[in-house]
Amino acid sequence: MTKRMGYRDWRWLAIWWHHFFLLWSTIDGQTRYTISEELKQGSVVGNLAKDLGLGLSEVFDRKLRVASEAGKQYFNVDAGKGELVVNERIDRETLCGQSASCVLPLQVVIENPLQLHRIEVEIRDINDNSPSFLTKELTVKIVELTVAGTRFPLESAEDPDAGSNSLKSYTISKDECFTLKVKELGNGKKIPELVLEKPLDREKKSVHKLLLTALDGGTPVRSGTAEITITVLDVNDNFPVFEKSVYKVSIHENSAKGTFMIKLKATDIDEGQNGEIKFSFGERTPASVLSTFNMDPDTGDLFLKGDLDFERATTYDIDITARDKGIPEMEGHCRVQVEVIDVNDNSPEIVLTSQPNPVRENAPSGTVVALISARDLDSGNNGKVTLQLPRGYPFSLKPSFSNNYALVTSGVLDRESFSEYNIEITATDSGSPPLTTKKTIPVTIIDVNDNPPKFSQPFYNVYLKENGLPGSMLSSVSASDLDFGENAKISYSILDSKAQDVSVSSYVYMNTDNGSIYSMHSFDYEKLKVFQILVQAKDHGSPSLSSNATVHVFILDQNDNAPAVIYPSAALGSLSHQKMPRSAKAGYLVTKVTAVDADSGHNAWISYKLVEATDTSLFSVNLYTGEVRTKRAVSEQDDSSQRLLIDIQDDGEPVQSATVTLAILVEDGLHELISDLRQKAPEPSKKSGRITLYLIISLASVSVLSLVTFVILAVKCVRNSRSSGSCCMRRDDLDGYKNPNRNLQIQLNTDGPIKYVEVLGEDMLSQSQSFRSCLSPMSEFSDFTFVKPSSTTDFKEMINVLDASLPDSAWTFESQQVSTVVTCSLIVTLGY
Repeated sequence: MTKRMGYRDWRWLAIWWHHFFLLWSTIDGQTRYTISEELKQGSVVGNLAKDLGLGLSEVFDRKLRVASEAGKQYFNVDAGKGELVVNERIDRETLCGQSASCVLPLQVVIENPLQLHRIEVEIRDINDNSPSFLTKELTVKIVELTVAGTRFPLESAEDPDAGSNSLKSYTISKDECFTLKVKELGNGKKIPELVLEKPLDREKKSVHKLLLTALDGGTPVRSGTAEITITVLDVNDNFPVFEKSVYKVSIHENSAKGTFMIKLKATDIDEGQNGEIKFSFGERTPASVLSTFNMDPDTGDLFLKGDLDFERATTYDIDITARDKGIPEMEGHCRVQVEVIDVNDNSPEIVLTSQPNPVRENAPSGTVVALISARDLDSGNNGKVTLQLPRGYPFSLKPSFSNNYALVTSGVLDRESFSEYNIEITATDSGSPPLTTKKTIPVTIIDVNDNPPKFSQPFYNVYLKENGLPGSMLSSVSASDLDFGENAKISYSILDSKAQDVSVSSYVYMNTDNGSIYSMHSFDYEKLKVFQILVQAKDHGSPSLSSNATVHVFILDQNDNAPAVIYPSAALGSLSHQKMPRSAKAGYLVTKVTAVDADSGHNAWISYKLVEATDTSLFSVNLYTGEVRTKRAVSEQDDSSQRLLIDIQDDGEPVQSATVTLAILVEDGLHELISDLRQKAPEPSKKSGRITLYLIISLASVSVLSLVTFVILAVKCVRNSRSSGSCCMRRDDLDGYKNPNRNLQIQLNTDGPIKYVEVLGEDMLSQSQSFRSCLSPMSEFSDFTFVKPSSTTDFKEMINVLDASLPDSAWTFESQQVSTVVTCSLIVTLGY
């Protein structure tokens, strides 16, 4: 029973593949081999490598392998010779039953790069099976009144072989009452029939024994036998007769159990019990039929008892017997042919012929990712399968042949956006309603170095106090890379650049791993106020990518410079000698102490304080200008020698200070002496008169120039203060006025609340002049003061101190050389 079902299954499968490969061969040429069944393991089928155009080295390197769709691996590839060999014993009858053609399709998969070939192996039949009867002893009951010529169907023999090796004929042993006839059905099946040649006489011979022999067409001929025992019955001489010898019925495979199929009718012309009929299945009905169908013995109704499966069996041949109740029993026979109609009850199947390969993100369109095939066990439209991919994926399916496809790239891949795709492939058949199957294929995207490192910000501002410890960390920069692995590892470095003609790398160094920047020595605000560090982040990809960022380092001033006294000069000692007339009134300007601080901001705000005095009621010092004035008129009782100790402090933290000691000589009749000298002085010559004229013109020019400068400066300060609150002009904005010699220099310091202008004049061979005006927000007026001249050498040192202390925002104006010595005091009041 089981063998018959296997035969039908493989017969259907072989026919399906036969038609499939007949269709394929018309489209695509393919390799075909022919072998006999039952070959030993290791038998050579053909040189597969040669037929596919491959070298022996490619067989191993490209991993040539064979995949069978028959469920078993009947063949394998000899990697050393490239030959297709038998892997296990092949039984043609198990594979294809009695089909005329038995072709086993194989898939040949070649990797690196992926290729798929189809080959066919035709299995030829050998005569390895003898015909056999299911029942070795057959029993036939025949009424003695049976008319000559009556036929009695006998059991058919089965031969699994095909073609000429299959069952060909029957013979029977000699008997005067019986002969043998063979009846051929429409499907090619041969049924032996026992023919009664003359009436039987039970009284002469009640039992006849015959030997039935089945012969096949092989060489040598194989045969099988069955013994027939014929019992001659008496009396009941009519047997039931069916309306048809063959009934045909169709039923869908998804029909429910208990479905009515057909009603069989038979008649018996006898009367009484000899005419009463009961229906039953034939004695040799297979168990598969008995478990699937059911017969009502009284009515002849045929019902569905079990489950039908078109993919397991497409047709059933059912032998039905109608027996009467006579003695002996008489029976009639018919056959019911059941055709199973296919319904779409099998979902399509998606098969991965090869596992998906990882894809580089810069792979071109059309790169093969995986090989896929689809199949459906149903037939007709129910077995036609289409594959679809979801929209929005950069992949597509490229059909190759039949239901085989290649999954290829169809768009731009970006690992940083999607590092892995789970591609859901949908397979849908053409049945009604259609059935769908989904399969997810993971595809990994391999990273390439296509993203440069990116700093968290393009510019970094670092504020560093001067006089810091070497080796301290200034700042830390960070960059990120969207790539993966080595392509995302970042190294930091400092690009070569200069600050004040010195390489930046001599100031700082950088940790290449984490981007931390450290100082290499201490910084001095008075020498270096700001510099830039150009840093680079480079990944470890091949080729590597990089990006730059700029770090602005601002040095913050510390109060590390004490005020320096410019006037009165202490070049000859710490004591400065001054003179004043005893006739001086209250508010008389005795002298003016001038000091500068090399620091900036609050650290450079200078205040003057009188800490000691011979007579504290006589003198006062202006807190912001340093002017020493009389608080009252000098009297005759005041000492002629006065000593003042003035403390000069900045506004830094901690406070830096300096002191200056003034020795003031109060003289009587100083004005009268000057008048007498003027009266007694001889008349100047014409030459000295010209010099005097020149001096007056020079002084007037300087005064007018200073006045114009202050007016322009005051206007700019008023305008700019509304928006920025400071007056600032860069030196490079006045490049058109520069002279190679430092002659007359006007500087405006706008650093902090104390604002002052200094006018410096220098002759290369003579003494220098210094004019300083302090604009203090603490007062409502400003003074422009000519400071007494000092030596050229001392004045140059003072200029150096001023240059170091003034910020880059200070502005400079230079005029022509002034070669004269002027000692005077000019007060210019400006609105602030």
